Amino acid sequence: MTASGIGAPVRRKEDQRFITGKGRYVDDLNRPGQAYAYFLRSPHAHAEIRGIDAAAARAMPGVIGVFTGEDLAADKVGGLICGWMIHSKDGSPMRAGPHPALAQGKVRYVGDHVAVVVAETLAAARDAAEAISVDYAVLPAVVETARARGAEVAVHDVAPDNVVFSWHLGSRESVEAAFARARHVTSLDIVNNRLVPNPIEPRAAIGEYDEAEEAFTLYTTSQNPHVARLVLSAFIGIAPENKLRVVAPDVGGGFGSKIFIYAEETVCVWAARKVGRPVKWTSDRTEAFLADAHGRDHVTRAELALDENGRILGLRVHTTANLGAYLSTFASSVPTYLYAPLLSGQYNIPAIYCEVDGVYTNTAPVDAYRGAGRPEATFVIERLVEVAARQIGQDPARFRRRNYIKSFPHQTPVIMTYDVGDYVASLDKALEAADYQHFPRRRRESARRGKLRGIGFSSYIEACGIAPSQAVGALGAGVGLWESAEVRVNPTGSIEVLTGSHSHGQGHETTFAQLVSDRLGVPIESVSIVHGDTDKVQFGMGTYGSRSGAVGMSAIAKALDKVVAKGRKVAAFALEAAEGDIEFKDGRFAVAGTDRSLSFGEVALQAYVAHKFSGAELEPGLKEGAFYDPTNFTFPAGVHVCEVEVDPETGQVTIERFTAVDDFGNVINPMIVEGQVHGGIAQGVGQALFEGAVYDADGQLVTASFMDYRMPRAADLPSFAVGMTVTPCPSNPLGIKGCGEAGAIAAPAAVINALTDALGHENIAMPATPLAVWRAAQAARQPEPVAAE
Repeated sequence: MTASGIGAPVRRKEDQRFITGKGRYVDDLNRPGQAYAYFLRSPHAHAEIRGIDAAAARAMPGVIGVFTGEDLAADKVGGLICGWMIHSKDGSPMRAGPHPALAQGKVRYVGDHVAVVVAETLAAARDAAEAISVDYAVLPAVVETARARGAEVAVHDVAPDNVVFSWHLGSRESVEAAFARARHVTSLDIVNNRLVPNPIEPRAAIGEYDEAEEAFTLYTTSQNPHVARLVLSAFIGIAPENKLRVVAPDVGGGFGSKIFIYAEETVCVWAARKVGRPVKWTSDRTEAFLADAHGRDHVTRAELALDENGRILGLRVHTTANLGAYLSTFASSVPTYLYAPLLSGQYNIPAIYCEVDGVYTNTAPVDAYRGAGRPEATFVIERLVEVAARQIGQDPARFRRRNYIKSFPHQTPVIMTYDVGDYVASLDKALEAADYQHFPRRRRESARRGKLRGIGFSSYIEACGIAPSQAVGALGAGVGLWESAEVRVNPTGSIEVLTGSHSHGQGHETTFAQLVSDRLGVPIESVSIVHGDTDKVQFGMGTYGSRSGAVGMSAIAKALDKVVAKGRKVAAFALEAAEGDIEFKDGRFAVAGTDRSLSFGEVALQAYVAHKFSGAELEPGLKEGAFYDPTNFTFPAGVHVCEVEVDPETGQVTIERFTAVDDFGNVINPMIVEGQVHGGIAQGVGQALFEGAVYDADGQLVTASFMDYRMPRAADLPSFAVGMTVTPCPSNPLGIKGCGEAGAIAAPAAVINALTDALGHENIAMPATPLAVWRAAQAARQPEPVAAE
């Protein structure tokens, strides 16, 4: 390992510009002649639009244009799409209702887009929006996930019972047989609370139209600009791909919420041509709460069957998944193929059957949020396993160890083939780091002070890289999920890497450069990473699902292999040797068995000078590209252990210890990986103890600001004990598994398992706020789960 190569804890190159205020985010950009957009949003969760009178708004000072859904329809602008087809148990396709960028005839959630005002200033646009008169016929709203199916109110005509799909996976017959011979059955009712993503940078968009070129440019806060261009072109119909450039500059976090194609960016790029001016929109935080895609929101009944020795025989799950008022870009995949195939967890479960009903409600759309289906699956299986161990009187660590998968590859009954892992090693390391053997002593010390202390485990597994394109296509994905890369070596030896992955906080400018530095033996400072611009980078699939390392970097590795192979040819001519005699090591091309060699930079110059070979013998230049399609999902896994102390008089929960031992395969930059783990744990703790999006019976979001939606703070978290085990992934050339979502997947179950251990019962739901915990502590055997506050 070199000081800047693979495995080195290199400080992030990009942080210098970020911490000195030199980052360039969409809201930092201003185009000549720019106008401003403001969206009029529905104040009602469900209503017919009888009419819109915008005459007064159009007459106000500074107003350039006011547009409604009728204007989009007149220009034949298509609606937003869901890019993953799910079929119900009976084979019927999911019921996808229309999703216009501006409402046409009906609004379906508070925050739905009714009209847009384009004006000289944002203040003028906002004032004009208040002058628009909308005649609403208010309808009853369906809000609760568990009551959406069969409600008297239909969100979409295509789904009169509000059911988008009734999907299943696994063998019902095998599971029924397993339960029939079970000696013990553990049953749980589980609510996975709705979350608002809240990246530090709100969404923003600037649409621009070049009349001379008849071409559009969209600057947007996107995790996957090429996919945005594809959808806007092929499905929404804004412009042909060759006439639409999408640029995602620095992006301040996403957590999945910036994967999707939203109404605002669609309208901004369309409106730019209508008004003949660039059109800019930046979300405020209230808009983000109302209209960014939310996450989670599952209601589940789960049962685990055990034999007389405590071995798991079968798992049965029924989940109702709230998809909100419209199907967002990948919404249908999250509670189906990103959820049920992970219900096996790390355990050897012979039979699994899962049913999922996806339902419409009059709430904001729900889609992928950090982990996307994997946190929901982990919470189900890890709560069941913990409770099952308690019910049969076994130590939860021993129970897990007994039921772990121990030989690989392992075929689960729900699609996945786990390629490699060592779950026992992670457990052993976590037990030692958490000082598990001395926990009883710490519990007694807490009891002497009138406090309750508990410890909880979460043995998680996730599927990352999002699999081979052929496989996901067979499961309903509308796109391939490969990645692209291009490596451009300049005559002076400096290198530009163009990647279809997109960085929004992951540190790609550092880790990707480390790979290049390691492979080519060049200084990391000579490597530049280019991403986020469809005019510069060949088509790529973006960043989500912890795929940038396993898939994005693998594409770069393939391109680097081609660069080295071309360099050998150039060096052979320059050194007057046979190509087969040229070796490449530590940044030098050498003739085997001699002292004759050239540095990488010298070979790069020879490739462009081209004096040593003819064009017939070898093409000049040194630039190579590659596409990489993975051969399997990757399967990061680990064990997280949380230890809490509870004050029963106040309901205050203090996380005293948090231990995370993860197997991410080979690690490029351990410092960045540890940072990813820290951030994920913080979000997982937030879900478990603080965060929860709550709608009232009328569909009003009552947690629409940080005054009401509690985010985790530094003071809420201990110093994490982070460790790693390594089983290199065999399905990609770098052995990487991925790390970005692990903390958010594992932490909620670990925290709630610790909390219920402290309370002595299972009757607490997320978020376990101080009031909910106080009530649970006062009523130790309350028959129903304590409602989230």
